[in-house]
Amino acid sequence: MNDTILEVVDASKHFAGLKAVNGVSFGVTRGEILGIAGPNGSGKSTLFNLITGVPFGPTSGEIRFQGQRIDRWPAHRIARAGLARTFQKDAEFPDLTADETLLICGTYNGQLGRVAARTRSDEVLGLVGFADTRRGIPSRNLSVYEKKQLMIASGLMSRPAVLMLDEPASGLTKPEIESLDRLLVAVNASGVTVLLIEHVLSLLLSISQRLIVLNQGSVLAQGNPAEVVRNEAVITAYLGGRKQ
Repeated sequence: MNDTILEVVDASKHFAGLKAVNGVSFGVTRGEILGIAGPNGSGKSTLFNLITGVPFGPTSGEIRFQGQRIDRWPAHRIARAGLARTFQKDAEFPDLTADETLLICGTYNGQLGRVAARTRSDEVLGLVGFADTRRGIPSRNLSVYEKKQLMIASGLMSRPAVLMLDEPASGLTKPEIESLDRLLVAVNASGVTVLLIEHVLSLLLSISQRLIVLNQGSVLAQGNPAEVVRNEAVITAYLGGRKQ
């Protein structure tokens, strides 16, 4: 049985002469955590854009989700089909509380009624470990880690099959990264497939079942994370080369 939930087939995105993503192909197995690494400008976030249609789809190639081709769908249809994503920059509503934020997410992306949205918000805030005592304060007053929790909870409101996270560890301390590690494992254990772009290699190596490394818009290496990071081409492109 083919258990591929998401498939990227020869996907490219060109901006005039710039090949931001160039012929990228890979599959994602249902239930796995797939890590995506690469130097700045390697095409990681652009790849997420192509998959989700936010703000654009591919110049060429195909994106298939649960057996359907989605690269020509509008972004809202892709999200409601079960593909949720977060962005590098925190995008909380500063004047809204966690409860209010999730009510909006549940109503729009999750297409839930008010009662169902409140029930779902209780579930996802519990899953990400968000403190009950912090649910009623404006989001601008949350800590960096709490904003990350809220961001992930927002993505989970629509009960996605796949959650795509773009550098969620950015700005976190080492203890907070360890907490994020446990949070993402719990999200995955709840039945959500996870795609994780991250520069914190310790996090990628800890939780990823497979690792893809991009460089200059193309796949440089993919496979077992521990083996991929020992690849000489990866060391040269991503880690700056092996010291003599």
